[in-house]
Amino acid sequence: MHFFRLILAAVLLLVLPHAPAAAEAAIGVAMEDFSYTDTSAEPTNQIAAHERRLQAFMAALRRDIGEGGRYRLVPSAEDGAAFKVIGGIQKTSTLVQWAKVAVIDIGAKRLVMDKLYSFRGDNDEAWERAEIFVSREIMAALAAPAPIALAVFDFELEDTTAASVGASAASDASHLAEATGAVREALGQSGRYRIVEVSREAATAGALRDCGGCEAAIAKALGADQALIGVVRRVSRTEYTLGFQLRDAGTGAVLVRGDSGLRLGADYSWKRGAVRLVSDRLIESQ
Repeated sequence: MHFFRLILAAVLLLVLPHAPAAAEAAIGVAMEDFSYTDTSAEPTNQIAAHERRLQAFMAALRRDIGEGGRYRLVPSAEDGAAFKVIGGIQKTSTLVQWAKVAVIDIGAKRLVMDKLYSFRGDNDEAWERAEIFVSREIMAALAAPAPIALAVFDFELEDTTAASVGASAASDASHLAEATGAVREALGQSGRYRIVEVSREAATAGALRDCGGCEAAIAKALGADQALIGVVRRVSRTEYTLGFQLRDAGTGAVLVRGDSGLRLGADYSWKRGAVRLVSDRLIESQ
């Protein structure tokens, strides 16, 4: 019998899930009471009713966020808050109210959510429905993955026409800078990426498109997870193509390549074309 008990114990050790060594620490969330403004111009004084409903709304919101133990409500960043939730509600007519809600990643100093909602009605049921919806939205924002640290290097020009000199070269440099800036802004605003500042030395390290992937090592040294280089290939004075390449900064592996194909337009259209290309391949497609 002792032998069989040992066999049973061994089987149980193999098939039963192992308990984690330690429970994952709850993420601190600071949440101030939302503001409330009534601009509906209704003759009835509803201040007391609105205060009561707002208090119930905030109590339910805090309860929903804290439920399950993944998040814990704390007063401020000094008390361990990783995120801060702020908001306000405005009543604009008898049946229409608006709620503005934002979630801030305190450590990264960035907005992970910034939305405006409308809800109909100004009774207990309407407020309860609004709270359920808003709490789900906040929870989704809190659970969203951290943005990828991305180094976007200056776009380069590959000119297969006559060499650009003088004023033309200066104009090309200006339009390349505009394309680079617009791409960084679009990727940063997507929420998917956190743009890492590229130093002037790194930005002017030479033709990165021909360095065999050296941009990955430069990006890693800058603290980025990924590296993006872009190239404008001038075919004629009114024809060009755009391309970009995204690498993993740690392994150097190419993650995504994009090419626009032939486009018509003067050099001032590089900015628009570059934003469209990276938006299609890196933001909307993923």
